Amino acid sequence: MSTRALRRLRGKQRGQEALDLGDLTLGDSLEEQAEAEQLDVANVSHPSDKKDSSRKAKKNKAQKNFSNIYELICDVDNEGEKISPDEEAEKPSGNKTSGKEKNDNRDTDKPDQKETSTKSLSGDRVKKKKKKKKTKVTSEDGQKAVPDDNIDLLLENLEQPNGLSLQNEDCGGSDRRSLLHVEHRNLNPETELKRYFGARAVLGDQRPRQRNRQFHRSTWMTSPKDSWPRFSRPGISMTLLQSKDGVQYFTFEHIRDYQQVQFKFLDAVESMDPNNILALLQLNPYHIDSLLQLSDVCRIQEDQEMARDLIERALYSFECAFHPLFSLTAGTSRLDYLRPENRAFYLALYKHMMFLEKRGCPRTALEYCKLILSLDPDSDPLCMLLLIDFLMLRSREYQSLLQLYQDWEEHRNLSQLPNFAFSTALCYFHLSQQEDMDPEESDKQKRKANQMLQNALIMFPGVLMPLLDLCTVQPDVTVTSHAFFGPKSQIGQPPALAELTALYVGRAYNVWREAAVMLWLEESVKEVLHRVDAKDPLVEDSQNKRKQRYQSAPRNIHRHVLLSEIKEATSSLPLEVTTQPLMGFDPLPPLDSVISYTRPERQHVGASNESTLSLFFRSLLPNFNLQGGLRQEDEMEVARAGQELNQEVNRLMVAMRDMLANIRFQEPPREDNPYRDEDEWD
Repeated sequence: MSTRALRRLRGKQRGQEALDLGDLTLGDSLEEQAEAEQLDVANVSHPSDKKDSSRKAKKNKAQKNFSNIYELICDVDNEGEKISPDEEAEKPSGNKTSGKEKNDNRDTDKPDQKETSTKSLSGDRVKKKKKKKKTKVTSEDGQKAVPDDNIDLLLENLEQPNGLSLQNEDCGGSDRRSLLHVEHRNLNPETELKRYFGARAVLGDQRPRQRNRQFHRSTWMTSPKDSWPRFSRPGISMTLLQSKDGVQYFTFEHIRDYQQVQFKFLDAVESMDPNNILALLQLNPYHIDSLLQLSDVCRIQEDQEMARDLIERALYSFECAFHPLFSLTAGTSRLDYLRPENRAFYLALYKHMMFLEKRGCPRTALEYCKLILSLDPDSDPLCMLLLIDFLMLRSREYQSLLQLYQDWEEHRNLSQLPNFAFSTALCYFHLSQQEDMDPEESDKQKRKANQMLQNALIMFPGVLMPLLDLCTVQPDVTVTSHAFFGPKSQIGQPPALAELTALYVGRAYNVWREAAVMLWLEESVKEVLHRVDAKDPLVEDSQNKRKQRYQSAPRNIHRHVLLSEIKEATSSLPLEVTTQPLMGFDPLPPLDSVISYTRPERQHVGASNESTLSLFFRSLLPNFNLQGGLRQEDEMEVARAGQELNQEVNRLMVAMRDMLANIRFQEPPREDNPYRDEDEWD
């Protein structure tokens, strides 16, 4: 039988043989030996084809040697690769095994010179090809010897620092890195709502519209809506200032055109007319400060949906201007609050966080709280440490709260804040009430909770009575008549402590309303009264600390109280704060602000030579000029008339849209009657 017939029986054609793993080895495989035997039989039966078969055998052998180039490529690539520190321990044994294989191959195959020439000729060509994964072939003895002999080397390699560290070394940077880490999926409120109600209840039958569909940039913080105006670069960019110790410092910048819009916005704010801000926003739909200010106006008018939508639009504009190196999740990106361009981003994040908390998404709000804290954890311009414990309790992140307290207590003195003193005790109590905890561990957590709550009541006795009042709980007579928790404890508080106490009670009283928590609080209050009557030295020590500390609160706490809008806390603000003009787009700016550009001085027209009648007509008609001279306002009269017309048209469109949205057509009741006429009405 000829070799062609043998190929046909095997389903092969000439020059199209498939490459097997055996073809990549230098030694002859069993199939090749069987083929050689069949070729010998064919040569005996067909002497005329002996020469052709010998030529084909030589050709197949040459092809076999040529196919070994794949193995040579792997060898050359592995020699050219950079060996990692973890693989240096395996290098000696690997060389031994490869040496054994080469010796075996030299014994089995003689054409070594051809292979070495192939290596030298294809060396340069092989290095340009892609590197493939190398399957390590080691003997059983080698596999056992490598881990036992080189454990010390591996441990030393693991201890070596690889690359730059992304953690801040001062003030417990390694702990701060883990605490301020933000996850992208937790920035989306739909993730939390799906966990509560399911995907079907949250998304419903939403289907993306294929026609007239606007393509927006993919963002993490907000999802762009089709109802938003078409996005164009508003004139904001982000610049990397410096990178130090693995921390990057960024800042937002305003281009010249955006600065002119900012000046117009300040004029509109001074006019005290929201319509002027609305007109400016129609011309510049993604101006940040206009969006923030108009959001406050909508919130005051109880239009929560529009207020939240404006904040989301501002966040979308910011995210589109991010620097490529700016990271929301790493916790190593910083923004200086002293720069006015950066403050709007802080305020937009804070307002969005508060909307999420009121919407019932405390876990998502906690993620934004950590994001704000990571932007400047040392200064904490919005004082997020007064809020993060409450959000952790709401989202039941008890371990995270305890980790934050333990890691930051040393350099931030969190126990001196009323919110952390009470929240950590409540956290230990909730952990002790978990069913899957061992009884011994549960008792340990309960004793820890009792101790911390008693210490908090001794340090901050003015918290108890306002807390019970908001929880609508009538205290016992022994508690109200005692001097330690009586009215004297409220009056004798320093001003800063009164502000912190009112802030915590007005925000977190809901987490104390549970029946089990109230019973635990009652037991702790009785134990505290016994310790006070027994003249515990901790009572006098705490009293001295309250007198020495909490005399005046820093500016960031006042700013946080203003943003929280808690009535109990805002009423306790000092006069130097309440008498200042407060702007919603920049509440209590820092005294040492870094100004990049200044607003030009406005030209005021003198009115000393005008009569009383002229001033009266001008109060009625701002464009009135009795003297007939040209006024500066006349130049903008046409533009204002056009803006007023646009405002009226837009108001009319909004009213018509609301009217059409509220129309509901009631369908006639249907009965399961197959013989009923479809056109029949009841």
